[in-house]
Amino acid sequence: MYYIYENDKPNFICRTFNIIELKGNKIILPKGEKNNKKQIQLAKRTYEIMKKMNSTKIVLSKKLQKQNEYLNQLQTYPLEICDGRWLFFMILPEILEYILEKQEIKKEETTIHILANDISENVIGFIKLLTENYKTISVVTKHSEKLRKIENQILEETGTAITVMNNKRKSLLKAKFIINIDFPEEFINQYSIYENAIILDVFGNTKIRKKRFNGIVISDYDICLKNKEEYMIEEDLFYQKDLYEAEFYKKQPYLYVREKIKKDGMKISALYSLNGIILNFS
Repeated sequence: MYYIYENDKPNFICRTFNIIELKGNKIILPKGEKNNKKQIQLAKRTYEIMKKMNSTKIVLSKKLQKQNEYLNQLQTYPLEICDGRWLFFMILPEILEYILEKQEIKKEETTIHILANDISENVIGFIKLLTENYKTISVVTKHSEKLRKIENQILEETGTAITVMNNKRKSLLKAKFIINIDFPEEFINQYSIYENAIILDVFGNTKIRKKRFNGIVISDYDICLKNKEEYMIEEDLFYQKDLYEAEFYKKQPYLYVREKIKKDGMKISALYSLNGIILNFS
């Protein structure tokens, strides 16, 4: 795994010849290269370095994530860019708890609606986890036959029945808390949605285009880790969520990841809407 950031004070040679430095597991780029062609060239050279190092996982600094041409070009290569999006799904239980605590709502009185078409092992693990604490779990999916096969299993293991549905007019009409795992924007907008719904959008870029929708779409987050003090040193350069996501292998079992999250003392420190506004639920 490599950490990539810009050199704030490049020496004359690095600045003049646009040199990329490699120090241990850090790739240091020349500062503030705004020329789009040069950003694309830097991305290509970054990938060439990663190939030589026989590595694919990278963490980009906050500043580099805002350099669109560099980031877009990197995304065309077979690299794993840790951006906190995978972790978003894994910490959904903590995000839900954060919101409910702010609103002083009890979990056992709350219904959660989940939008998921890919019924993966992680999604099943997530559903089982929620059934232990929440009043009702409703899953909206166009592949209901896949989920119905495990309904009885979930009921036997957790003692809670889940509801499976896919009625575009009724499924989300009264849904106050919606978790969008993998519905694309054009698909979710085909549904009638409760006008004051709170939507946790794992995609991170979904816009609800309903005229009467006055709810909240949560698209991003920040975290803190009480047992990861080393992250505080790099917090000016990198997002903690990206550093933390990089610790995991994405094929690790869902329950293993959940146990590590608890062990590391991860907490939600802020939630953001699609336009980057910090959300206040109190």
